[in-house]
Amino acid sequence: MATMPAKIIHQSIERDWRDVYDFAGRPENMPLWASGLATGFEPDGADWIANGPLGTIKVSFVPANEFGVIDHTVTIESGLRVYNALRIVPNGDGCEVMFTLLRLPGMTDAQFAADAAHIEKDLVMLKALMER
Repeated sequence: MATMPAKIIHQSIERDWRDVYDFAGRPENMPLWASGLATGFEPDGADWIANGPLGTIKVSFVPANEFGVIDHTVTIESGLRVYNALRIVPNGDGCEVMFTLLRLPGMTDAQFAADAAHIEKDLVMLKALMER
């Protein structure tokens, strides 16, 4: 497979990175800020099952870690697996939240732009929740 075009979407948050990581890294909290992914998560062994804009999905997260990595693989009903790189990086007293959006084969410019806009909206929501 050829290397896919990518866009890194980030948001600065004025809160300790560990607090943001602890909140954002919990699958049960994701519906509060990641509206593009799902409306609710149910545990399914080591994975999570959720319903959202893509239908029923299975989400597999990397184990909790000390590096701020919340990478996860989303498997949609068709069987397509999408790797999502999500990082919380210390920045002074706050942090940077960075999501790497990969442009999947067959995705139009409009679809890629819409995905990027939705992720930007989700990161703004995360910022609002964390800076309360």
